[in-house]
Amino acid sequence: MSVNPQDLPVPKKPDDYGASSIQILEGLEAVRKRPGMYIGDTSDGTGLHHLVFEVLDNSIDEALAGYCTEIHVTIHSDNSMSITDNGRGIPTGVKMDDKHEPKRSATEIALTELHAGGKFNQNAYKVSGGLHGVGVSCVNALSKLLRVTVRQHGKAHQLEFVRGELQDRLVEVVDGVEVSPMKVIGETDKRGTEVHFWADEQIFGTVEFHYEILSKRIRELSFLNNGVNIKLTDQRTGKEEIFAFEGGTRGFVEYINKAKTVLHPTVFQATGERTSDQGTNISVDVSMQWNDAYNETVLCFTNNIPQRDGGTHLTGLRAAMTRVINKYIDENDFAKKAKVEISGDDMREGLTCVLSVKVPEPKFSSQTKDKLVSSEVRGPVEEIVAKTLTDFLMEKPNDAKIICGKIVEAARAREAARKARDLTRRKGIMDGLGLSAKLADCQEKDPALSELYIVEGDSAGGSAKQGRDRKFQAILPLRGKVLNVEKARFEKMLSSEQITTLIATLGTSIGPDEFNVDKLRYHRIIIMTDADVDGAHIRTLLLTLFYRQMPQLVERGHVYIAQPPLYKVKAGRDERYLKDDVEEASYMMNLALQTAALVPREGADPIIGEALAELVRQYNYANAVMMRLGRVIDRQALTAITTGVQLDLSSLDAAQASAVAMKAAINDRSVNVTVQQDELSDKCSLRIERLHHGNVKVSSIDADFVAGADYGVLANAAATFKGLIGEGAFVRRGEGERVKESAVVDFHQAMQWLRDEAERSVSIKQRYKGLGEMNPEQLWETTMDPTVRRLLKVQIEDAIAADQIFTTLMGDEVEPRRNFIETNALHAGNIDV
Repeated sequence: MSVNPQDLPVPKKPDDYGASSIQILEGLEAVRKRPGMYIGDTSDGTGLHHLVFEVLDNSIDEALAGYCTEIHVTIHSDNSMSITDNGRGIPTGVKMDDKHEPKRSATEIALTELHAGGKFNQNAYKVSGGLHGVGVSCVNALSKLLRVTVRQHGKAHQLEFVRGELQDRLVEVVDGVEVSPMKVIGETDKRGTEVHFWADEQIFGTVEFHYEILSKRIRELSFLNNGVNIKLTDQRTGKEEIFAFEGGTRGFVEYINKAKTVLHPTVFQATGERTSDQGTNISVDVSMQWNDAYNETVLCFTNNIPQRDGGTHLTGLRAAMTRVINKYIDENDFAKKAKVEISGDDMREGLTCVLSVKVPEPKFSSQTKDKLVSSEVRGPVEEIVAKTLTDFLMEKPNDAKIICGKIVEAARAREAARKARDLTRRKGIMDGLGLSAKLADCQEKDPALSELYIVEGDSAGGSAKQGRDRKFQAILPLRGKVLNVEKARFEKMLSSEQITTLIATLGTSIGPDEFNVDKLRYHRIIIMTDADVDGAHIRTLLLTLFYRQMPQLVERGHVYIAQPPLYKVKAGRDERYLKDDVEEASYMMNLALQTAALVPREGADPIIGEALAELVRQYNYANAVMMRLGRVIDRQALTAITTGVQLDLSSLDAAQASAVAMKAAINDRSVNVTVQQDELSDKCSLRIERLHHGNVKVSSIDADFVAGADYGVLANAAATFKGLIGEGAFVRRGEGERVKESAVVDFHQAMQWLRDEAERSVSIKQRYKGLGEMNPEQLWETTMDPTVRRLLKVQIEDAIAADQIFTTLMGDEVEPRRNFIETNALHAGNIDV
């Protein structure tokens, strides 16, 4: 087919692209323009948490150098983050050969200049996770506010940045040269660095740090760095852990396997140092132990930085394993007697392995360091592992026999699974030609635009089929409970009708050799079950199947859980569905404010319309903060703030005065308020002790909280509502002859009366227990319509913790499951009894 030249687009004039088109991005502007290049994805949370890891890795590098023993990581109640250590502290002196005018402090240069830092020579750090001098300056660029405090030489120095730009610069003249030193904010006998940052919503959208993601990384660092105590505190929930694990990679392997049944008691460990052909001194530490599970857990680290994509160190490990174990099996005729052939995958079934290398100047595939590409690392790893593993198998014949037995059994199972796959393929189940008759497929052929609802039973499946949009929504009803794959081998799984039906529907096949996520027929897989015990069980069994046998579906974000509404409310002609109690409360209050007025005192003008709505918003916002913080901070202490107690924790004297004022406002003999100082930073906080039935409940309010947004909300509420309601105050609602009114003594009473009146005006209020109560139209309107529905994406934030939970809840051991239920029973919600 020929192309008509007249149909081609008209090219732009040559002078549209000239010298003026070339842009030079100065300083940190490049990071804000293309953040993904430096920290990874800014939309799925990985880049957001990478900010924390960049700062934390600097503290760990101080520990590697032998100068840091304590690190505190805090998620503050306003979702800001602080990392404090007792290392040497970033140098605070002015760098006189700085090209800028005035000459700046080394700390300012480290936080504002790309490729500036102390990791470019081996005088300050022999080995380090930081390489490029980019990390902490990226954190500064992508934070709406960052405050760095350095404590050294008896003084506390501080700088504050807004989106990478230094605020309130000091300029002094020293020996005729203009210099810009750090501000000195006080004296201290502590040392170290504190970085407190507020991630920028302009870059990340929603800023919410996840405790599990942070604890996973901190746990790794604790195992890999003996002698470092890392405290993780979540002020939003009150959760706190101190990570001080010992044992290196061996202890890490034992921790991962603690919820599993190990096959041999002795953990294999290989350690050593070798000089590569390039003259690089490389340190290797690897530990391995097999368990009775069917999946492999391998964690790789270089200078404490994890490589989720492996690299040359993992290649060296696997080459050594394959060579040594194959040789041992051949020499002892294990495979010959079993009449099977051993593959590398067989050796890795049930293997838990932690591999850590220390390399002076490692090379990675990207700034996020997900894959090690240093070619000189493979040889030393392979040499050390091969020699130590050979000795281990010879010196521990019982362990060697158990390990080889596991490998041979894995080979047998692989062969049986292959035969089962061949059989099912011949029957047309695995190739997509044998789709279940119960599947109501969609018309759309593009997987990216298609979604599959997995529903519980034929009844719910019938409603879903009638209520769906058949253009892009497919429905697959599953009858009965799905096989628990945690307890079943591969060949048994393939004999399950529900599982083979699901595999055929998805189109990906299954198994390490056959699974292909690129053949997935639906890019949204939505589990939709009833909100009862059976529905929860079926949902858990399906999640176990996806997590154990098709983990790529979870990793790529294809698996979702439907979130049906909790309420249906009808007031007059207005009918709507409400997601949860929070949404219900908001709707009812908006309803209550219709035709409402508040007369704050006798003779005063009524407050109506937007003015009253603004008061309600501020009141509700403060209440929401109170409810959230009340789980971790004494409620009466928070109430004292909302009634006018002003806190100042900037100095010891001011903090002691605040403690006296707080105790007087609480006015309870069972409560004591004292001042304490942080061991790393000298920051003051109020310690609130409440005696209740012989037990002492402790909570605290620190200086960061007082300087944060939550305290500001409570303090502003105090200023707004103090004295608002006076003598003769009343509230009214309605129009004409239907007006009602009531005297009130405070704003809370006014809101409660309005809410009660709104409740009486609602004609229908229905609380749903499950999907079975909805007809097809309601199912579409609430749970299946993409414009209004809510889906919960299934994500794995801490793979080790997730593995342990699946093993505990779905495995054979009863006692760990009993302990888990007893420990977490009080935290459970939505229980169908």
